[in-house]
Amino acid sequence: MSSPLVAVTDHAVERYRQRVRGSLDPRPEIAGRVSSAWAAGRVSDEPPPGAAAQRGSVYVSDRDITFVCLWDRPRGELLVVTLWEEGEAPQVPRRFTDALKDRRRSG
Repeated sequence: MSSPLVAVTDHAVERYRQRVRGSLDPRPEIAGRVSSAWAAGRVSDEPPPGAAAQRGSVYVSDRDITFVCLWDRPRGELLVVTLWEEGEAPQVPRRFTDALKDRRRSG
């Protein structure tokens, strides 16, 4: 399976920065991880356990992170929308990410 062109949303960058310490601009790192995982066949139409299914999404897994993507098949483009962190001990506890959702709803 050949790797599609990968684009990354601002939201995915923000979520990645919360969970993975490192680069100033993580877009190239995210795109590289997604491309490598895609080429290795770590792609599914099924969401990871505990994640809500998003219609039309594909899930690309790399180590302990699953990237939630929209795939434009005719164009061969993959848009990384957000990510899902697997495991029992996420880098950022759920109460912080839930608080962000609450703040956006009230604003």
